[in-house]
Amino acid sequence: MIFAVVNQKGGVGKTTTAVNTAACVADRGKRVLLVDMDPQGNATSGAGVLKNEPEHSVYDVLINDVPAADVIVHTPTGGLDVLPARLELAGADIELMAVLSRETKLKKALEPVAGNYDYIFIDCPPSLGLLTVNVLTAAERIILPIQCEYYALEGITQLLRTVDLIRQGLNPTLDIAMIVMTMFDYRTRLSQQVVDEVRSFFGDKVSPNLVPRNVRLSEAPSHGLPIAAYDSKSKGAQVYGKIAEEVISLER
Repeated sequence: MIFAVVNQKGGVGKTTTAVNTAACVADRGKRVLLVDMDPQGNATSGAGVLKNEPEHSVYDVLINDVPAADVIVHTPTGGLDVLPARLELAGADIELMAVLSRETKLKKALEPVAGNYDYIFIDCPPSLGLLTVNVLTAAERIILPIQCEYYALEGITQLLRTVDLIRQGLNPTLDIAMIVMTMFDYRTRLSQQVVDEVRSFFGDKVSPNLVPRNVRLSEAPSHGLPIAAYDSKSKGAQVYGKIAEEVISLER
Protein backbone atom coordinates (compact mmCIF):
# COMPACT_ATOMS: atom_id res chain seq x y z
CA MET A 1 0.00 0.00 0.00
CA ILE A 2 1.42 3.39 -1.01
CA PHE A 3 0.82 6.38 1.25
CA ALA A 4 1.48 10.05 0.48
CA VAL A 5 2.19 12.09 3.61
CA VAL A 6 1.13 15.50 2.38
CA ASN A 7 0.31 19.03 3.51
CA GLN A 8 1.51 22.02 1.50
CA LYS A 9 1.99 24.01 4.70
CA GLY A 10 5.46 23.73 6.22
CA GLY A 11 6.12 22.97 9.85
CA VAL A 12 3.10 20.76 10.47
CA GLY A 13 4.98 17.59 11.44
CA LYS A 14 4.79 16.03 7.99
CA THR A 15 8.31 14.61 7.84
CA THR A 16 8.11 13.58 11.52
CA THR A 17 4.93 11.66 10.70
CA ALA A 18 6.38 10.07 7.55
CA VAL A 19 9.63 8.92 9.20
CA ASN A 20 8.15 7.68 12.48
CA THR A 21 5.10 5.97 10.99
CA ALA A 22 7.33 4.21 8.45
CA ALA A 23 9.81 3.14 11.14
CA CYS A 24 7.10 1.93 13.53
CA VAL A 25 5.42 -0.09 10.75
CA ALA A 26 8.83 -1.64 9.96
CA ASP A 27 9.31 -2.41 13.67
CA ARG A 28 6.14 -4.49 13.44
CA GLY A 29 7.74 -6.86 10.94
CA LYS A 30 6.68 -5.20 7.69
CA ARG A 31 8.92 -4.37 4.76
CA VAL A 32 8.79 -0.61 4.30
CA LEU A 33 10.16 1.91 1.80
CA LEU A 34 10.34 5.60 2.72
CA VAL A 35 10.54 7.84 -0.36
CA ASP A 36 11.88 11.33 0.33
CA MET A 37 10.42 13.81 -2.17
CA ASP A 38 11.35 16.93 -0.19
CA PRO A 39 14.53 18.69 -1.44
CA GLN A 40 15.48 19.43 2.17
CA GLY A 41 16.09 15.68 2.60
CA ASN A 42 14.96 15.66 6.22
CA ALA A 43 13.21 12.30 5.92
CA THR A 44 16.46 10.84 4.58
CA SER A 45 18.59 12.08 7.48
CA GLY A 46 15.80 11.47 10.03
CA ALA A 47 15.80 7.79 9.07
CA GLY A 48 19.54 7.59 9.63
CA VAL A 49 20.96 8.07 6.12
CA LEU A 50 23.50 10.85 5.53
CA LYS A 51 22.17 12.99 2.67
CA ASN A 52 25.45 13.11 0.72
CA GLU A 53 26.43 9.50 1.34
CA PRO A 54 24.42 7.72 -1.41
CA GLU A 55 25.83 8.08 -4.92
CA HIS A 56 22.37 8.83 -6.36
CA SER A 57 19.11 10.32 -5.10
CA VAL A 58 15.46 10.40 -6.11
CA TYR A 59 16.41 13.30 -8.41
CA ASP A 60 18.38 10.85 -10.58
CA VAL A 61 15.39 8.51 -10.63
CA LEU A 62 13.03 11.26 -11.86
CA ILE A 63 15.33 13.20 -14.19
CA ASN A 64 18.07 10.80 -15.31
CA ASP A 65 16.01 7.58 -15.36
CA VAL A 66 18.30 5.78 -12.90
CA PRO A 67 16.38 2.69 -11.67
CA ALA A 68 14.96 3.15 -8.17
CA ALA A 69 16.45 -0.21 -7.15
CA ASP A 70 19.95 1.24 -7.72
CA VAL A 71 19.24 4.25 -5.49
CA ILE A 72 17.39 2.69 -2.52
CA VAL A 73 19.52 2.36 0.62
CA HIS A 74 19.06 0.42 3.86
CA THR A 75 18.62 2.26 7.16
CA PRO A 76 19.67 1.25 10.68
CA THR A 77 16.00 0.32 11.31
CA GLY A 78 15.49 -3.28 10.25
CA GLY A 79 12.96 -3.60 7.42
CA LEU A 80 13.10 0.11 6.53
CA ASP A 81 14.71 1.30 3.29
CA VAL A 82 14.95 4.86 1.96
CA LEU A 83 14.86 6.37 -1.50
CA PRO A 84 16.92 9.42 -0.50
CA ALA A 85 16.63 13.08 -1.49
CA ARG A 86 19.18 15.86 -1.79
CA LEU A 87 18.97 19.60 -2.43
CA GLU A 88 19.31 19.08 -6.20
CA LEU A 89 15.69 17.89 -6.14
CA ALA A 90 14.66 21.56 -5.75
CA GLY A 91 15.20 22.07 -9.49
CA ALA A 92 13.21 19.01 -10.53
CA ASP A 93 9.87 20.86 -10.60
CA ILE A 94 11.17 23.05 -13.42
CA GLU A 95 13.10 20.29 -15.20
CA LEU A 96 10.05 18.02 -15.24
CA MET A 97 8.03 20.64 -17.12
CA ALA A 98 9.65 19.59 -20.39
CA VAL A 99 9.31 15.84 -19.78
CA LEU A 100 6.68 13.69 -21.47
CA SER A 101 4.17 12.15 -18.98
CA ARG A 102 5.81 14.26 -16.29
CA GLU A 103 3.04 13.60 -13.73
CA THR A 104 3.64 9.83 -13.72
CA LYS A 105 7.45 9.69 -13.48
CA LEU A 106 7.48 8.62 -9.82
CA LYS A 107 4.66 6.10 -10.26
CA LYS A 108 6.50 4.39 -13.12
CA ALA A 109 9.79 4.48 -11.22
CA LEU A 110 8.29 2.76 -8.17
CA GLU A 111 6.47 0.01 -10.08
CA PRO A 112 9.54 -2.29 -10.47
CA VAL A 113 10.35 -2.15 -6.71
CA ALA A 114 6.86 -1.94 -5.18
CA GLY A 115 6.56 -5.73 -4.94
CA ASN A 116 9.54 -5.82 -2.56
CA TYR A 117 7.63 -3.92 0.12
CA ASP A 118 4.44 -4.18 2.16
CA TYR A 119 4.19 -0.41 2.57
CA ILE A 120 5.60 2.65 0.84
CA PHE A 121 5.45 6.05 2.54
CA ILE A 122 6.24 9.15 0.49
CA ASP A 123 7.20 12.41 2.22
CA CYS A 124 6.01 15.37 0.13
CA PRO A 125 7.57 18.82 -0.20
CA PRO A 126 5.64 21.72 1.40
CA SER A 127 4.09 22.84 -1.90
CA LEU A 128 1.60 21.74 -4.54
CA GLY A 129 4.04 21.68 -7.45
CA LEU A 130 4.93 18.89 -9.88
CA LEU A 131 6.78 16.86 -7.25
CA THR A 132 3.65 16.68 -5.10
CA VAL A 133 1.51 15.91 -8.17
CA ASN A 134 3.88 13.00 -8.89
CA VAL A 135 3.44 11.73 -5.34
CA LEU A 136 -0.36 11.99 -5.45
CA THR A 137 -0.39 10.18 -8.79
CA ALA A 138 1.75 7.35 -7.42
CA ALA A 139 -0.06 6.97 -4.07
CA GLU A 140 -3.17 4.98 -3.17
CA ARG A 141 -3.90 6.74 0.12
CA ILE A 142 -3.15 10.05 1.79
CA ILE A 143 -2.04 10.66 5.37
CA LEU A 144 -2.67 14.33 6.14
CA PRO A 145 -0.88 15.80 9.18
CA ILE A 146 -2.54 18.93 10.61
CA GLN A 147 -1.02 20.90 13.48
CA CYS A 148 -3.13 21.84 16.51
CA GLU A 149 -2.74 25.59 16.06
CA TYR A 150 -4.65 28.59 14.72
CA TYR A 151 -5.30 28.47 10.96
CA ALA A 152 -4.90 24.68 11.02
CA LEU A 153 -7.37 24.27 8.15
CA GLU A 154 -5.88 27.12 6.14
CA GLY A 155 -4.87 25.81 2.74
CA ILE A 156 -6.58 22.45 3.25
CA THR A 157 -9.34 23.45 0.81
CA GLN A 158 -6.70 24.07 -1.86
CA LEU A 159 -5.13 20.69 -1.13
CA LEU A 160 -8.50 18.93 -1.37
CA ARG A 161 -9.14 20.68 -4.70
CA THR A 162 -5.78 19.41 -5.97
CA VAL A 163 -6.65 15.89 -4.80
CA ASP A 164 -9.96 16.10 -6.70
CA LEU A 165 -8.14 17.18 -9.86
CA ILE A 166 -5.69 14.28 -9.50
CA ARG A 167 -8.64 11.90 -9.06
CA GLN A 168 -10.32 13.20 -12.20
CA GLY A 169 -7.30 13.04 -14.46
CA LEU A 170 -4.57 10.80 -13.12
CA ASN A 171 -5.47 8.65 -10.12
CA PRO A 172 -9.20 7.93 -9.70
CA THR A 173 -8.81 5.75 -6.57
CA LEU A 174 -6.78 8.26 -4.50
CA ASP A 175 -8.33 8.63 -1.06
CA ILE A 176 -7.59 10.33 2.26
CA ALA A 177 -6.97 7.47 4.69
CA MET A 178 -6.10 9.33 7.86
CA ILE A 179 -5.77 12.78 9.41
CA VAL A 180 -3.00 12.92 12.02
CA MET A 181 -3.25 15.79 14.51
CA THR A 182 0.25 16.95 15.47
CA MET A 183 1.78 19.25 18.10
CA PHE A 184 -1.11 18.65 20.46
CA ASP A 185 -0.65 20.53 23.73
CA TYR A 186 -2.61 18.96 26.58
CA ARG A 187 -2.26 22.16 28.62
CA THR A 188 -4.24 24.39 26.25
CA ARG A 189 -7.89 24.52 25.33
CA LEU A 190 -6.92 25.68 21.83
CA SER A 191 -5.45 22.29 20.89
CA GLN A 192 -8.68 20.50 21.76
CA GLN A 193 -10.74 23.13 19.93
CA VAL A 194 -8.67 22.62 16.78
CA VAL A 195 -9.08 18.83 17.01
CA ASP A 196 -12.84 19.28 17.42
CA GLU A 197 -12.93 21.61 14.39
CA VAL A 198 -10.99 19.19 12.21
CA ARG A 199 -13.17 16.26 13.38
CA SER A 200 -16.30 18.21 12.42
CA PHE A 201 -14.81 18.60 8.93
CA PHE A 202 -13.25 15.14 8.37
CA GLY A 203 -15.22 12.92 10.77
CA ASP A 204 -13.78 9.52 11.67
CA LYS A 205 -10.83 9.92 9.30
CA VAL A 206 -9.16 11.84 12.16
CA SER A 207 -6.93 9.49 14.14
CA PRO A 208 -7.82 9.23 17.84
CA ASN A 209 -4.07 9.16 18.53
CA LEU A 210 -2.92 12.76 18.96
CA VAL A 211 0.78 13.48 18.45
CA PRO A 212 1.91 15.63 21.38
CA ARG A 213 4.41 18.44 21.56
CA ASN A 214 7.31 16.32 22.75
CA VAL A 215 10.95 17.28 23.34
CA ARG A 216 12.24 13.77 22.56
CA LEU A 217 10.32 13.80 19.27
CA SER A 218 12.08 17.06 18.35
CA GLU A 219 15.51 15.75 19.36
CA ALA A 220 15.38 12.43 17.48
CA PRO A 221 16.09 13.78 13.93
CA SER A 222 19.32 15.47 15.05
CA HIS A 223 20.56 12.01 16.07
CA GLY A 224 19.45 10.46 12.77
CA LEU A 225 17.01 8.18 14.56
CA PRO A 226 13.26 7.59 14.44
CA ILE A 227 11.65 8.22 17.82
CA ALA A 228 11.14 4.50 18.53
CA ALA A 229 14.92 3.97 18.31
CA TYR A 230 15.83 7.21 20.10
CA ASP A 231 13.47 6.87 23.06
CA SER A 232 11.00 4.01 22.83
CA LYS A 233 9.36 4.96 26.13
CA SER A 234 8.58 8.56 25.14
CA LYS A 235 5.01 9.69 24.55
CA GLY A 236 5.87 10.42 20.89
CA ALA A 237 7.09 6.86 20.33
CA GLN A 238 3.97 5.41 21.92
CA VAL A 239 1.63 7.53 19.79
CA TYR A 240 3.41 6.81 16.50
CA GLY A 241 3.37 3.12 17.42
CA LYS A 242 -0.42 3.31 17.69
CA ILE A 243 -0.66 5.24 14.41
CA ALA A 244 1.43 2.53 12.75
CA GLU A 245 -1.02 -0.08 14.02
CA GLU A 246 -3.89 2.00 12.60
CA VAL A 247 -2.13 2.05 9.21
CA ILE A 248 -1.59 -1.71 9.27
CA SER A 249 -5.26 -2.28 10.14
CA LEU A 250 -6.50 -0.27 7.12
CA GLU A 251 -8.11 -2.37 4.44
CA ARG A 252 -7.12 -1.98 0.84
